Amino acid sequence: MIFVEFQARLYEKLEDDIVRCLICERRCVLKPDQIGICKNYLNSSGKLIHLGYGVLSAIESRPIEIKPLFHYWPNSTALTFSGYGCNFYCPWCQNHHLSFSSLPEDSKRIPPESLVEHALKIGDEGLCASFNEPATLYDYLLDLFELGKRSNLYGVLVTNGYFTEKALEKLVEAGADGYSIDIKGCPSARSALTSIDHEKIFRNARHLIDLGAHVEMVYLMVTGYNDSDDCVRWILEKHLDYLGPDTPIHVNRYYPAHNWKKPSTPLRKLLMARDEARKLGINYVYVGNVGLTDLETTRCPKCGKILIERHGYRVTYYKLDGDKCPRCGQEIPIRGRYVSEKSLPII
Repeated sequence: MIFVEFQARLYEKLEDDIVRCLICERRCVLKPDQIGICKNYLNSSGKLIHLGYGVLSAIESRPIEIKPLFHYWPNSTALTFSGYGCNFYCPWCQNHHLSFSSLPEDSKRIPPESLVEHALKIGDEGLCASFNEPATLYDYLLDLFELGKRSNLYGVLVTNGYFTEKALEKLVEAGADGYSIDIKGCPSARSALTSIDHEKIFRNARHLIDLGAHVEMVYLMVTGYNDSDDCVRWILEKHLDYLGPDTPIHVNRYYPAHNWKKPSTPLRKLLMARDEARKLGINYVYVGNVGLTDLETTRCPKCGKILIERHGYRVTYYKLDGDKCPRCGQEIPIRGRYVSEKSLPII
């Protein structure tokens, strides 16, 4: 890889040329020549350098519903891209070939202008960092989303949400206003990710909402890790306490992957979590990764009318009066416009 220094925006200098990264809540403290846990940030002579700036592992147009984001620019598509590395390293990661990888030796950087131009050329409505954890591309994202905003492209992250609050503020300011945030676990889930403070994910989601961003939470119910009754209850109560009844939550089925080989989540457990969420008062609860349209349908929480139906990551029925239920007038939280009659990208 040709070394070009892209200095990070968020870090602090300590004594003896040691630096502390302030992008994510890992807050890596790095001596000179050390690389952070995400494998993308290097201490070079007392400066934090973004090694992974513009080093992308995938670029493709994908529907917004696959993120999943169900209340954000319905039926739109986003030019979706990824880098390498992660700051969590979940043992069940579906994209471990990217998340567990270091930057390739022969990496080429793709300038932000190229992604914006490509998104506009193929007719995407937005840009989305996904597949691996976007924190690895943080400084690149700031430049990219700022350029995209000028061209009326929305900015989205599919993320574990473990940023620092300052990092989130800069992302929103740059134009990233859509967030699909993974809920990884709870205090009693101790067989993986034992150093993560899971409540900070909810804190950050609340902070994003306060900053004016759109947030949807994704609870991948992993067999043998975060699927206990206590964990389900903790997650749902934190969701309601921090984010309120109108923030959507997706309860998704896990499938065996990488180093986690336990059986897929039983549908009955997913439905039990959905029912518990509804009982607590969460208005928009979806069950995903099971391929059942009825479980991904948006209904008015007041009168029960079907408002949005989805199939195969596309909207097949959309009936809203602006942002209100056409039957009872209940306000429905939807960000962005509905994109009608758009063909499905090849995924």
